[in-house]
Amino acid sequence: MLLQALGSAALVGGLALSGRAVAQESPQERDDVLDVAIIGGGLAGLTSARDLLSAGCESFVVLEARDRVGGRTYNHDLGQGVVSEAGGQWIGPGQTAIADLARQLEVETFPTYYQGKAVYLLGDARVEEDVSEGPSSNAELVGKLNALARTVPSKAPWKAADAAALDQLSVGEWLSRQGLGNLDRIGFNMSVSLTFGTTPAGMGLLHYLSMINSADCSLEKLEGVKGGAQETRFVGGSQVLSLKMAQTLGDKVKRSCPVRRIVGWDRDIVELHTDQGIIRARQVIAAINPALCHQITFDPPLPSGRAELQRRWPAHAPTRKTVHVYERPFWRDKGLNGQIIQVEGPLIWAYDNSPPDGSVGVISGFIRSGQLPHDADAAQRILSGIYAQALGDTALHPLQFHDQDWGKADPWALTCISPMPPGFWTQWGEYLTPATGRLIWSGTETADLWPGAMDGAVRSGHRAALEALQALVQQRRNA
Repeated sequence: MLLQALGSAALVGGLALSGRAVAQESPQERDDVLDVAIIGGGLAGLTSARDLLSAGCESFVVLEARDRVGGRTYNHDLGQGVVSEAGGQWIGPGQTAIADLARQLEVETFPTYYQGKAVYLLGDARVEEDVSEGPSSNAELVGKLNALARTVPSKAPWKAADAAALDQLSVGEWLSRQGLGNLDRIGFNMSVSLTFGTTPAGMGLLHYLSMINSADCSLEKLEGVKGGAQETRFVGGSQVLSLKMAQTLGDKVKRSCPVRRIVGWDRDIVELHTDQGIIRARQVIAAINPALCHQITFDPPLPSGRAELQRRWPAHAPTRKTVHVYERPFWRDKGLNGQIIQVEGPLIWAYDNSPPDGSVGVISGFIRSGQLPHDADAAQRILSGIYAQALGDTALHPLQFHDQDWGKADPWALTCISPMPPGFWTQWGEYLTPATGRLIWSGTETADLWPGAMDGAVRSGHRAALEALQALVQQRRNA
């Protein structure tokens, strides 16, 4: 705790010092030039903006392409103050950055509901299992993965001692060498698909190990509910964090303002061409997925390494989540926790996503790509039938149904998670975080810890704000 306190004090002190230095040394002859332009109004971009403001730097703007803030967090409004999260929603032990942010914003948390038995479906077969202590798994194999993960730093997996060898393999290839039985193969196929949006064959082993490393070298912590990264939810839904930050920032957040072109990133003043005009800034924080960066035109073109990283960034895991709303969480009366795992079919995993007081029953589901119609009525009927097989016929009659396919929701998502393929990190990883001219790369994918998670987004926002303030001070000292 002492080390954490000292680290936090150093960060806050560094931001404040840099902010005061910027304010003191800021030239007044160019009122049309901002100190910082932030691209992206999700958790990362808004965290950077909040840090800039706290440090005394008020010359900035947040440019959000959507008509809302929150990025890959988004709440379905179910009425009467109840919401269900359509995107990222959970936090767990070790995710201290977002937990601290929630406390500062006075957003309360509550535990994910997991007490009772989960239901597994395979064709017409139905099996109940008590998973209150976590799902059963191959302890020997999990231990081997955890041990390997200790050698792969989440901050820079390409710097691992055996990076070249590990990055040649997919998770599927590695698993095939472990002599797994059918049940273990099915289990790992489902867990990788759920967590990373791809099959084990499409996931690089080096990336998989780096993600486990980020979760204290514990696959159980990465994928678990009790004691894991899915243990805790936010009262009011995860998007409330971004909504509260944006409210504080006021008109510094410009919505429906996508950046189309960036000119002069290698000069003292950068021009950002947006749908609402040209913004000029001394530093630019790009708090968006690298695949979205590739959709922006850069003049001059970016260096080849960074440009190729963006072009090759995997963007094929958009994720689709659905919501069934019932009068009450009736499954709890039967000793069920609402979790449904379908081995074959459109449903990967469903779970109890009801509000803290259980005033209504909510079942959310992760859907396999391409296996459920996009017609809302048809999708609802198919899933309701699956839920009825698992939970009883009451599941056939939801009060509401919501469907969020992030691949179709808007052009600013592309992918919710990034399943890095074999060979990617050792070839392109070194270009991920170093600044390019006046461009500072941010977003959850750039985080040292918990990349891909909401916590990683907040961490990347803190880092980017500090980099921007330090760069501004240096820029003006060199002027």
